[in-house]
Amino acid sequence: MSLRGQTSAPPAAPGSSIFTPAHPTVASAFREFFNLRSKPVQPIAYTHTVHVLKENGPKLDCSFCHAGVEKGPIASIPGANTCMGCHDTEEGQTPHGKEEIKKIVDYATRGEEIPWQRVYGFPPMSHVRFNHAPHIRNKVDCATCHGDIPHMTVAERVMEHTMGFCVKCHEDRKVSNDCMTCHY
Repeated sequence: MSLRGQTSAPPAAPGSSIFTPAHPTVASAFREFFNLRSKPVQPIAYTHTVHVLKENGPKLDCSFCHAGVEKGPIASIPGANTCMGCHDTEEGQTPHGKEEIKKIVDYATRGEEIPWQRVYGFPPMSHVRFNHAPHIRNKVDCATCHGDIPHMTVAERVMEHTMGFCVKCHEDRKVSNDCMTCHY
């Protein structure tokens, strides 16, 4: 039907399961709106404690595995080749560690990347463009936003990255809270 040359959108197809263009179901829209996410299950039980605490061996900076965090927006998730730079053999590993390193070797041998599951991130509806680099340059410790990762075996989401969380930190540090700082 047209009204002065304008046409209305066609009605949804009968039996269509599309709730909105962004969400296939009401439940998925609800989960995203309330930031309800399942706990990520990692393909390898990477032990941060062994890698970043000095008493457990060589202390690695976060940027060793999360390359690019100091220069750009993304803290990359390490690939099999990053791990293989140190773990090119399975010798001298604990039984648990040996099993996990074998998984890394298997990924590298097949030429596959490790399918790590993202622990943190903003849902698309928040329209946030977070940039790690200025935070690192201003000496914001990784634990401020990610919790005490060095004492975690496998990384877990322990901080809720809400707008209030970010605004409070910006207020405490007396840095810009202009909307365009994060939403651009």
